[in-house]
Amino acid sequence: MSDKTLTSDQKIWGAISYLWVLSLVALAVKKNDSYVRFHANQGVLLFVISFVGFIPVLGWLINLIIAIVAIIAIIKAYEGEKWQLPLLAGPAKQFGAWLEKTLNL
Repeated sequence: MSDKTLTSDQKIWGAISYLWVLSLVALAVKKNDSYVRFHANQGVLLFVISFVGFIPVLGWLINLIIAIVAIIAIIKAYEGEKWQLPLLAGPAKQFGAWLEKTLNL
């Protein structure tokens, strides 16, 4: 589901959206861009989930999976694709909407 009308700026911001805390920056800076917001919502959720890494072994395993998924998502976002995270796309959209409302973005 690639979109050829995207600018390189949108693709770069979409990719940046998966670099943990930078997802919050992308969400705030590009709040009116639906492509970047889509990726930033998913990136923010991955960022929040990554805090389970403080739990020995299980958290480390989850963070390894998150890192792999984030790398795939960065590549897909840079290619201009709205790739939905497996199992997390719906919750990411809801969490992003909640975050937008809570932080007045």
